[in-house]
Amino acid sequence: MSAVEIYDTTLRDGTQREGISLSLDDKLRIARRLDALGVTYIEAGWPGSNPKDAELFARARGMSPRLAAFGATRRAGILPGDDAQLLALRDAGTPTCTIFGKSWTLHVDEVLRVPRAENLEMIEDSVAWLRAAGRRVIYDAEHFFDGWFADPAYALETLRAAARGGAQTLVLCDTNGGRLPHEIEAGVAAARAVGLPLGIHAHDDGGCAVANSLAAVRAGARQVQGTINGYGERCGNANLCTVIPNLELKLGERSLPEGSLGELTEVAAFVAEVANLSPADHQPYVGRSAFAHKGGVHVAAMRRSAASYQHIDPGLVGNVSRVVVSELSGRGNLQAKAEEHGIDVEDGADARALGVIKAGEARGFSYEAAEASVALVLRRQAPGYLPPFRVVDWKVLATPAGAEAVLKLRVGERTVHTAAEGDGPVNALDAALRKALAPELPRVGDIQLHDYKVRILDGRLGTAAVTRVLITSGDGTRSWVTVGASPSILEASWQALVDSFEFGLDSVMERAPQLQEKTA
Repeated sequence: MSAVEIYDTTLRDGTQREGISLSLDDKLRIARRLDALGVTYIEAGWPGSNPKDAELFARARGMSPRLAAFGATRRAGILPGDDAQLLALRDAGTPTCTIFGKSWTLHVDEVLRVPRAENLEMIEDSVAWLRAAGRRVIYDAEHFFDGWFADPAYALETLRAAARGGAQTLVLCDTNGGRLPHEIEAGVAAARAVGLPLGIHAHDDGGCAVANSLAAVRAGARQVQGTINGYGERCGNANLCTVIPNLELKLGERSLPEGSLGELTEVAAFVAEVANLSPADHQPYVGRSAFAHKGGVHVAAMRRSAASYQHIDPGLVGNVSRVVVSELSGRGNLQAKAEEHGIDVEDGADARALGVIKAGEARGFSYEAAEASVALVLRRQAPGYLPPFRVVDWKVLATPAGAEAVLKLRVGERTVHTAAEGDGPVNALDAALRKALAPELPRVGDIQLHDYKVRILDGRLGTAAVTRVLITSGDGTRSWVTVGASPSILEASWQALVDSFEFGLDSVMERAPQLQEKTA
């Protein structure tokens, strides 16, 4: 067993996040990926709450011993064996059942509206009934910390009721997410007197879910409940993608099987994709920007010692270090990009490229998201650089019925003059470029536009505002982003489009010397 158990509740608590709706197949895919990662428990859902979760447990029966089913203590005034949701919990067939009960007198008195003694009976006999059915029982003490601060004796008595029933782990919940680390430590320390292994279930309403989870572990908790990417109701749950590396790399607590930590970045992206949510680029450890370096001073230091501006080796969690280029960059940023793209930079070329980039950003370009345009700026500084084509002239005529683009290009020794129609101006320009380039550079057909983004930089200027265009393109094996900026949206689109084709074809030429000879 792991030194600290990881209890993942992405499929139950995580789906309570606004904007998440997982299909049955989605849930099964995530469950299998979490099983492969090696978390200790996978809370797959609440079988008594909806037909989808009931079917999930039917299909997942025997899939993994890690699966847990979630539910509540029995309703007041009935026996556990007569409670429909406890029966559904038992019939889910998982080795582990997790049930929650009330720890806070406010909930007992005003939400359940039962005598406090009856609440204790509901906890004890519900746990005992599931234990008699052969299930391992984890007891979630809902609102434990709020309850402990309101009435410490009663909150602890609810834990003792679960212990008398046979619970094997008592999980202390900061359900409203408003407690601070020192309060969590005090509550855990008090609960240790009950004598059973403790866990922590923290919500992030005060921004402290991860810190509170770590504080609980330091105070003696041996299980952490949370979700991948911190998904959950309101502000979310403790983010396991942050908790796990902090446990392993900072506190020295094993929480995953050896070798699994390096899968964490991929798992975070996988769950976001299945949930149809954009990845949180700036989340710690696994975010795309977690190890991205933009400031020139930082990059210069990083090139001498990677530890100078990184708290861990990104590879430990399956992430990578990146250098971003912008107006805040120094020559080190450009040198790093040149190395990344395999570009030989002569003395002074990096400084010239930096000047081009800073001047471009002052006019509205943004290079940090357009690395292909950065690579082209660097390539164009080489005295012998020959682009695959040169633009001589272009114009577009647009009408309500469509658009026509007319181009004049130099491709190798030939001057090509062509025209093409399109549904709109950018489509017409794209069609004309392909028509002009295809005879000499047939690989242009592999280049496809994947995304086209437009941003108005200063709306106060109205139609005279500078427009920034980002174009994402690909050739089936890789993708790249280029940028353009101008008060004319057509000019900005044309700049980004030309860069997109030049970058893609220049890379093709490096793989095909015969094309380079044709164009030279």
